[in-house]
Amino acid sequence: MKVTEIMTQPVITVKSDTTLEEVAKMMLDNNIGGSPVVDEDGGLIGIVTESDFSAKEHAIPFSRIYAPQLFGKWMSTEGIEKAYEAARTIKVSGIMSTPVISVNEDDNMADAVKKMLEYRVHRVPVLRGGKPIGVLTRHDLLKMVVKDY
Repeated sequence: MKVTEIMTQPVITVKSDTTLEEVAKMMLDNNIGGSPVVDEDGGLIGIVTESDFSAKEHAIPFSRIYAPQLFGKWMSTEGIEKAYEAARTIKVSGIMSTPVISVNEDDNMADAVKKMLEYRVHRVPVLRGGKPIGVLTRHDLLKMVVKDY
């Protein structure tokens, strides 16, 4: 089975200068958990996912202490609501993940699933000539179980 047989399309992409508020609205409106980030020519340069909008605990350099970090900034737990408000104007380029784990349209599903497992990613852009044409997500893998979906 080829990736193109079960990927989600059309792909919804964003540019690196899109604000997080615009991306969050687009993700909510389209019920998607991530979007490839493309340059002016439509080439893949990053990916932004719902996990990029979550606070994460990171080790404070040169210590054994962990503290929350949101949108690349250290914060107190009391400051999380203010950080989300302030994030509305942050550009995607500030939080997108690079390099992007991707697959090509003619890849077989076994290789795509192995890549998702190896890199522990839940969605991968599907490329044709370096440009996204779809996205393969964990949700799409359900289509492999259902006959004639």
